[in-house]
Amino acid sequence: MFKHLFNRHTSLAVLILITLGLGACSSGVKLDDVEAAKKSGSSSSSTDAKFANEPWNDPASPIYKKSFYFDFDSYTVKSSDQSLINSHAQYLNSNKYQKIVIQGNTDDSGTTEYNLALGQKRSDAVRKLLSLLGVSESQMEAVSFGKEKPKSTTNDDAGRAENRRADIFYVK
Repeated sequence: MFKHLFNRHTSLAVLILITLGLGACSSGVKLDDVEAAKKSGSSSSSTDAKFANEPWNDPASPIYKKSFYFDFDSYTVKSSDQSLINSHAQYLNSNKYQKIVIQGNTDDSGTTEYNLALGQKRSDAVRKLLSLLGVSESQMEAVSFGKEKPKSTTNDDAGRAENRRADIFYVK
């Protein structure tokens, strides 16, 4: 009888721990970027009005471009992206309240585990450069989507190159 009762309580405790663990894994960061909302089809006029005047949504702004591309099997930020990194760092240093999520992505080559690790290294590389330029760690979160969020669905070299990237999303 005690064995049955013990197993029942143990199972319940394990279930509770798993539920709490999964809840702790969720980010809680809202991705309110207008571009993300438009791509998902959930854009509303109130969202557009709320973020329309933000510099990251203004094509004339130096922080409008938010993607950094990587060579195959690499997580080294290209020197050609340095001025773009500097522009994002200047904006973030001038707006200490502003937070970003840096999303690392890969092409469809490799295993899921490898791609998640490579995507994380890519987002961390961008985060580290921004940090070296004075951006507070509390303003940044680096995550990996691996091959799960492709920008291009084509399987040619150009499509794969477009998917090897890290994207900055400004959040409120």
